[in-house]
Amino acid sequence: MKKFSKYILKYWFAYLLAILCIVIAVSLDMLSPLVTKRIFDNVIIGGDMDLLPKLLIMIFIIGIGRCIFQYLKEFIFDLVSSRISLNIRKDLFIHIQSLSLSFFDKNNTGELMSRVKDDVDKIWNALGFVSMLIIEVIIHTSLVLFCMYTLSPGLAVFPTIILPLMAGLALLMEKKLGKIYEAISEENAQLNTVAQENLSGVRTVKAFAREKHEIKKFLSHNKRYYELNMKQSRVFIKYYPYFQFVTKLLPLAMIILGGYQVIQGTITLGTLAAFVEYSMNIVWPMEMLGWLSNEFASAIASTKRIRKIYAEVPLITELEQPIVFDEVKGSVQFHNVSFALGDKNILTDISFDLAAGKTIGIMGATGTGKSSIINLLQRFYDTTEGDVKLDGVNIKDLTLRQLRKSISLVMQDVFLFSDTISENVKMGKKYLINQDEIVNAASDAQAKDFIERMEDQYETVVGERGVGLSGGQKQRISIARALAKKTPILVLDDSTSALDMETEHMIQKALTQLDSTKIIIAHRISAVRNADEIIILEEGKIVERGTHETLLQTKGYYYKTYMAQYGDLMNTTEDLTPVFNEKEVAVCQ
Repeated sequence: MKKFSKYILKYWFAYLLAILCIVIAVSLDMLSPLVTKRIFDNVIIGGDMDLLPKLLIMIFIIGIGRCIFQYLKEFIFDLVSSRISLNIRKDLFIHIQSLSLSFFDKNNTGELMSRVKDDVDKIWNALGFVSMLIIEVIIHTSLVLFCMYTLSPGLAVFPTIILPLMAGLALLMEKKLGKIYEAISEENAQLNTVAQENLSGVRTVKAFAREKHEIKKFLSHNKRYYELNMKQSRVFIKYYPYFQFVTKLLPLAMIILGGYQVIQGTITLGTLAAFVEYSMNIVWPMEMLGWLSNEFASAIASTKRIRKIYAEVPLITELEQPIVFDEVKGSVQFHNVSFALGDKNILTDISFDLAAGKTIGIMGATGTGKSSIINLLQRFYDTTEGDVKLDGVNIKDLTLRQLRKSISLVMQDVFLFSDTISENVKMGKKYLINQDEIVNAASDAQAKDFIERMEDQYETVVGERGVGLSGGQKQRISIARALAKKTPILVLDDSTSALDMETEHMIQKALTQLDSTKIIIAHRISAVRNADEIIILEEGKIVERGTHETLLQTKGYYYKTYMAQYGDLMNTTEDLTPVFNEKEVAVCQ
């Protein structure tokens, strides 16, 4: 990752200009007490009334100058910090996108959202308004002390002693607040996660009448978040009164000590007036110390959490000089592939050779590793043993971009973005797919009719994750998205489970017209019966393989599934030929 200092150094000139504006603004601020001194000494006491208009004009010019340079320094800091936060958020999001699926398996969405939004905002705040004030406090305090020592070294000793005491108190408060801020941020991430999950799954919550339970869970996190914020407040209010006490004590002490020196004739009344004004000018930096240390501690905690994400590296990487095909034909080979996650074996010794343009069907009970084959093909994970090849080349030697762009995937868990149907369909090749291709893909996916019955048709905006559409409608739009992409390999992962038999048959008929290599994962016999080869998985191993007819003859898992789905129909149907061929009837009888 980039060090945060590199983001700042990129805009070093702008920061330098802003600091120069601070110096000028503070210097102008330091002139005001000197003008006040001359008004007391030369005008009020000395009686030089001709000097008064000039001094008043000088006060006015100082005020105008301060306004201009104060505006410039705030504008520059805001502009630069906004750009830096933009780059930090962009780089962080790109880094998160580059991480492997294993990272997302162990990190929830709410926590990542909190890092990308809340933590970057705190860094933004620290690099902008907070850092500006810290620099201004340092410059302001330094110049005030210089002016105080110039006017009266004796009087300047008292505020010089007070300032480091206040600084030490501020550091102590920051140390105590640092741990609390980290806990607040973690709880904020948990709160975001609970809220995000419940809002996304609101239909499930309502369907199971779980509103009270989910509200209780949310309130428990909300209460914890409240308690941590109150803990922060208790630390703050424990120390902040000390700052306020000193800011009120200091000007009073200056008046008493300075007044005594005026009576003794050591300093003039104008010097005392200027000194009191300086002592009041040094008050606000002391008041700001607590708040600034508070905000800075929060930003440091956010930086540590972001660094933890940057410490994560993608497990799926490319070669420095990967192979790039001129054209992907689409043959797929699995050679003795085994796959494990942690201590759990998911696939063991999987081998098959799928020629370009051919179809393989994959069946098995839930949890037997069917979807894991697709995850390995797309390199969401790498094999533990064995090789996966595309057109005879190990997929680890290819670019991830070309590999994944060569595969159209209809996932078991359909995900539609909160956008128009048109944008969802052309997602695979957003700028290459025209309207005619969208319509053709929707037609092949049997989605054209219900889409065109909608008021806005293809420009209809679907809700989050396709809310408002039925399960079958979402599946058909997902299939249309895969078909519109027109890739050498088409993968259907239980993609017709929510469709009726007639609609599924029409989609299967359209799929037979494609030249793509097809991998079909299904629980329905109807989805895989026409495949060139069908493999049956059990506990991550291939236990049966063959064509539809040969698997029926083995009378294993495939045969039992076939009879469970069609046995009653065969026993009650007089004319079986529209549904079953003669070989099937003979085998099953």
